[in-house]
Amino acid sequence: MIESLRERILQAVMGVLAPFAAAQGAALIRSPPTGVTRDQAPALLMFPESDGIVARPNDRAERHLVIRLTALARDQGGMSAHRIADQLLVSAHAALFAQANFGGLVLGLQELECEWDVEDADASATAIPARYQITYRTLVSDLSQQG
Repeated sequence: MIESLRERILQAVMGVLAPFAAAQGAALIRSPPTGVTRDQAPALLMFPESDGIVARPNDRAERHLVIRLTALARDQGGMSAHRIADQLLVSAHAALFAQANFGGLVLGLQELECEWDVEDADASATAIPARYQITYRTLVSDLSQQG
């Protein structure tokens, strides 16, 4: 079965983030269909948000894939959830930019925003989302081929 370049990029992102999340003692979860349980925190959640064409040079399509990473934490061992989530997001950010072309699959990576208006899910939980834009190119006629 042929996978789209977009899916291969998302898998590469997960592959890059996995060791960094594990080093922080966090679960790495892609698009969780239900809420994350207390037992799964801390967690780094990855959500693909959008993918759009921004240019069509000749038979190529330049695309922007936007992903959202959410660092989710709960107060733990005397450390605040805010601090744990921030450390997890700092580690994830460094991991992404250390492998910014994801094995040659992408043309560029840029941070779009990070919401510092922390939402408290409950008294001891914090979620900090950050968004990133990945630029890549495919053939106009084939989403599985790099352009």
